[in-house]
Formats: sequence, C-alpha cells, structure tokens
Amino acid sequence: MMLPPPLLLLCLFLVSCESGKSNPHRNVSELLDNLLRGYDNSVRPDFGGPPAVVEVDMVVRSMGPISEVDMTYSMDCYFRQTWVDRRLAFKGSKETLALSISMLKRIWKPDTYFYNGKQSYLHTITTPNKFVRLYQDGRVLYSSRLTIKAGCPMNLENFPMDTQRCPLKFGSFGYTTQDVLYQWNSARKVSIAEDMKLSQFDLIATPAANQTDIVKAGEYSMLLVSFHLQRHMGNFLIQVYGPCILLVVLSWVSFWLNREATADRVSLGITTVLTMTFLGLEARTDLPKVAYPTALDFFVFLSFAFIFATIIQFAVVHYFTKYGSGEVYFSSEFTSDSDSSDSDAWDTDNAHSSQDETLNDYSLPSRDTCVEVIPLSAPSCLQREPPPPWLCFSRPQRRPAAFPTALRDQRRRDPPSAPAPNLTRRRRSSASCPSRPPPQRRRRKKRTPRYNSVSKIDRASRFVFPLCFLGINVFYWYAYLARSERIKN
Repeated sequence: MMLPPPLLLLCLFLVSCESGKSNPHRNVSELLDNLLRGYDNSVRPDFGGPPAVVEVDMVVRSMGPISEVDMTYSMDCYFRQTWVDRRLAFKGSKETLALSISMLKRIWKPDTYFYNGKQSYLHTITTPNKFVRLYQDGRVLYSSRLTIKAGCPMNLENFPMDTQRCPLKFGSFGYTTQDVLYQWNSARKVSIAEDMKLSQFDLIATPAANQTDIVKAGEYSMLLVSFHLQRHMGNFLIQVYGPCILLVVLSWVSFWLNREATADRVSLGITTVLTMTFLGLEARTDLPKVAYPTALDFFVFLSFAFIFATIIQFAVVHYFTKYGSGEVYFSSEFTSDSDSSDSDAWDTDNAHSSQDETLNDYSLPSRDTCVEVIPLSAPSCLQREPPPPWLCFSRPQRRPAAFPTALRDQRRRDPPSAPAPNLTRRRRSSASCPSRPPPQRRRRKKRTPRYNSVSKIDRASRFVFPLCFLGINVFYWYAYLARSERIKN
C-alpha cells in the first residue's frame, strides 16, 4: 500500500529527528565535516578583505627564576588567542563546540612567536596542554599552557635597591599589519594568579600596550607587556650591608689601643681589610660583569675606604710617636752620665744585673759598695792595682744573706797569704776604693715614669671617623632610595 507523498515526507522527517536525538555525536561529526569541506587552512580569514584581528590575554601562574647573570626571566602562563573565522560559523542547538586538538591541524591559526623569547616550550604531560573552542559566530578560542623564558635587559646601577622592567613582546612572524592585527582583550589583558609569590622580587605592575614594528619587509603588529619587579633587600642587608658596617666599626677598636701596640693594631687592620675584600668579591658572585659600579659596589668600596683609612691613621700616629712616651710597666730610677747614650745605659744595666747575680750570696752592709773581684791564684794579689771603674758600682741594698759555711771554714784554716787555686775571693774594697775614688759623674734628675700616652690623633679619630661614616651613610641611603622610588613611579 503506497502512502501519499506528503505523509511519506512527514514520516522521514520524524525518523531523522529520532535518529539525531539518539546519536548527537554523529550530528557534530557531520557538522564539522560540512564546515571543513572545502576549507583551506593556509588562507587567513577574510582573505582579500580587512585584516584578521587576534585578541590575546594571559594568566601568569608563576615566575622564576630571574637571573641577573644571564639577564633572563621565566614564567609559566596560560596563553589565550581569539579570532573570528566566518568560514567556521554554524547553526545548531549548542553555542560552543569543544574540539579536539587534532582539529588545530585542519584550521587556520595565527603564527604567533615571542620576539624576545629564548627557550619557550609547550607542556606535554600527560597530553599536550592546549584546547580549542568553536562558537556559532565563527569565533575560535585557542588556549595553551606555556613556559616562556625571555630576555630582560637590566639596569643594575641601583642594585640591590633596583626595580627591573622585564618585557614580553610577541606578534605574528609572517603576516604584516595588512593581514593580521594583534590586540589585547579588553576584558582581561594580563592576570596574575593570587597564590603567586617570588623569592627575591615583588611584582608591582604589569602594564600592557600595542606596538607596531617597522622593518624592511613591512609593518608588523606586536603586543607588549612589561613586568615591573621590585627587588627584596632583606637578603643583602643580612649578608652584605650588616657585615660591612660591623667590620668598619671593628676597625675603630684600634683607636682605643695604645699607639705602642703596633702588632695589635696592624694585625687588626689587615684582618678587617682581607675580610672586607672577601665580602666584596662574594657580593658580585651573582652579578654580571657590567662596566658600571652598582649601589652595592659603592657601599663596599666606602667600607673598604674607611677600613683602609684606619690603617693610614695608625701610620700617621706611629710616625709622630716619640721615643720614651710609651707605656711603662715598672717604676725605676735611671742614673747615667749626661753624655752617655741610651744604648750605653742599657749595656751598663745588663752588666750590673750580671754582677748582682754573682754577689747574690754575700751580705753587703752599705748601700753604695765598691767590690773588687781578684782571682786568688794570681801572684800579684798583694800588689793591688786600682780596680777598673766598672767594678765599682752602686747597687741597691739587699737583705743580708748567710755567708757560705764551707768558705768560712776554709778561710779559718788557710792563712790569707796562701790562697787556694781555682777559687775567687771577694773582699770588700772599702779600704782600697776610698783611697782611689772613681771619677766624678754628674747625676741628672730622676726620670719620672710616664704611662700610656694617648695620641691626639687617636682621640680625634674616635669621633671624626664615626661621624663621617654616619653622614656618608645617610647621604647614600637617601640618594639611592629616592632614586629607586622615582624609577618605580
């Protein structure tokens, strides 16, 4: 039985609707096949008409490391691009189609590259981190997760109180402004994750702008975003500034040492200079070999100059230090000839001390006693000649000591005229010395001992050096902090 044609068409329509409801994926596949039928992915949208507009926005997940030596920085971000391709417009019940990444090979997409990028890559674990969304009006959203390592030209004159501006510049590699234009998404340009933290910097601003580069091949549309990074100073205050200040203060200890303590003051100065040199070299380990000095270099040089000036100050003090004005560790009375030198007086004192040790066991009743030492074996002992002047000397009165018993007994047994060989007899020359008085010596006044003479230069340095160092530090910190604030604004 044949159905009338209108009824047959109605039945076919109902069957097709039921099959579409039961297998929606088949409809999407057919839709995509219809969209890509005759589609040429090598031709940009609106070819021959107005340029294609590509809107870009970014979400920065993390940043680092930031290297001053290589002048580079790295960041992990979601890089999103949106453009309109009317050849992919469709009508249906769904407003958005989530497409597989294999569709990227079959549709046109912009040839975006990073102008100052160095080692950028796409995350591929566990699958390539990218997706594509297709809207009914033909708008395409392409998002990918990238790790971008880009160059950052740094100005380190204010280091470590500096604020660096690290740019990221990207655009089309082959299309000029007549074919493709890049724009920032007006709703969201550059977003920063709330949980993002940096170890050495604070991200204070992310200004973005459009830019057009003019080269021989033509004009190219570019987008530019600048990451303003302000450096943390806590690490440098602990490792460099604090030790430098303490070393300078430690070098001032020499101002309170005696100016006769040459070894102590020189060793203290050399130790602080060597330690300051080590700190200066260690501070520049993580810095590039730039041709200009940084703020940290100025402070290290300033500290080194103050420590070096301390050594020069001691050299000046030592040059003006006079003989005999130093520290006296015992009280004594000096008597000598007016025309005798200090070296002769020293030799005489040594001779007297040796004589005193020889006569230690004998009692001398008087304070000023002249003693003659005559060998007993000499044949001319009865013909005594005047004793040499060096044997008549003045010695302090000692406590009487017991005369040796053995020698006293021997003197009783032997007559005075028969001396025993290899012995030395010490007799008092109270009878011979007065008959031959020693030459008269002029005595000078007793010298009063002087203690710890402090140099006037040391006294002035105790106040001049700290005040100068404090004043220079105030000027240093004010100048660099104010300059850093101006650059940041």
